[in-house]
Amino acid sequence: MNLCTLMAEIISAPQLRYTQDNQTAITEMTIAFPGQRAEDPPQKLKVIGWGNLAQEVQEKYKTGDRVLIEGRLTINTVDRPEGFKEKQAELTAQRIHLLSDLGTVNIPQPAASPEPSTPVVAAAAAPSYPAAQSAPPPSPEAEVDYDDIPF
Repeated sequence: MNLCTLMAEIISAPQLRYTQDNQTAITEMTIAFPGQRAEDPPQKLKVIGWGNLAQEVQEKYKTGDRVLIEGRLTINTVDRPEGFKEKQAELTAQRIHLLSDLGTVNIPQPAASPEPSTPVVAAAAAPSYPAAQSAPPPSPEAEVDYDDIPF
């Protein structure tokens, strides 16, 4: 299964076009997301949307929007005028969510502890499991000799 989810910023406005038979809408845009390390430059990726999603992207999203995109990642090989082939990644979007539409998650802060050296433990956050019981050591009589078992 090929599923990719990215949180990114739209850096080029979505451009709507249609297939040759004018039946299917296609939208292309470029997004950027942070590099793997803080000092790495942002990575850019082309995103394509088809059909109703393409029209929705054209109407609803613009440059500078922060979005969450779900889709399929593909690698295309392109012939360059310099005489070599270049591989380019492309994301075919299946769902796009504007991050402001998702709202914010309110995470309750723990109450202040009367003693700063005492750690605060949230009992509701941690599941309780029964205490693990150690197995009794195997008895010498129950030991199996695996060399005697035929294969």
